[in-house]
Amino acid sequence: MFFRETKHVSLKQSPSTVALEAARAATRLARQVAVALGDLDLSPSQYRLLLFLSEGNAAASAVAGRLAVSRPSVTALADGLEKRGLLQRKSDPADRRKVAHELTEAGREALAAADAAVAERISVIAANLDEHQTDEAVDGLALWNEALNRHRAALETRQ
Repeated sequence: MFFRETKHVSLKQSPSTVALEAARAATRLARQVAVALGDLDLSPSQYRLLLFLSEGNAAASAVAGRLAVSRPSVTALADGLEKRGLLQRKSDPADRRKVAHELTEAGREALAAADAAVAERISVIAANLDEHQTDEAVDGLALWNEALNRHRAALETRQ
């Protein structure tokens, strides 16, 4: 109901109310993603790691920076995914201290299954809206994804 009442309100017009409702929706949506992933025995953090590694292999420090977690957290996440055969670690031949993480074929399959489960969960929830609202909601999430990508790029540029 809130979104119908504030459909034309922007963050610039009413930042506290609109941002608060957006934050609450994001939190609730994150929980729905976690539920979808739980059926596949994946946590949201493991899913994020699989997503990141789908872009190419990476050292633990790069993974930690990109996921905004500590290196020990990356190690714990990677340990669990490696035991399940979803990722593998490879030593850097040029510098044996560096270890790269990369998805295995099973990891790519798990990521595809997770993507499908999350998309299905979002679709089921969005089906409660009318067609126009569903399109707006999905487009809004795509815009948030773009905003997050640009924010990450800006942060990486500053470093």
